[in-house]
Amino acid sequence: MRILGITIPDNKQLQFGLTAVYGIGRVRAHKILDAAGIAYDRKGETLSTEEENSIRKETEEYVLEGTLKRDKAENIKRLKDIQCYRGTRHAKNLPVHGQRTKTNSRTSRGNKRNTMASGRIKTSKT
Repeated sequence: MRILGITIPDNKQLQFGLTAVYGIGRVRAHKILDAAGIAYDRKGETLSTEEENSIRKETEEYVLEGTLKRDKAENIKRLKDIQCYRGTRHAKNLPVHGQRTKTNSRTSRGNKRNTMASGRIKTSKT
């Protein structure tokens, strides 16, 4: 089964398989399946075409995949353009929501510390 160009795994329960679509988590998957009248533990391979179409119809009510990603990128770009605090944190690749940066956020700051592998100094072989 495909929804919005994403293949839903046939061998997983639908409540977990629907989370392959960007913007659908467990709670939203439960809401979609409840509205379509399908049990959570059904697998994708056991669905009939009417049930697949009802799931597709229910997912069309939400903003998902490309549209959601585009909206999210536009919101971040707007924050950068008005140069607010959150926008400047996004632009500098620093934590946005008030986390500390002295000891954490190494990956976002680019301060990756490697542990010392051995005390030997590598000599060049010529």
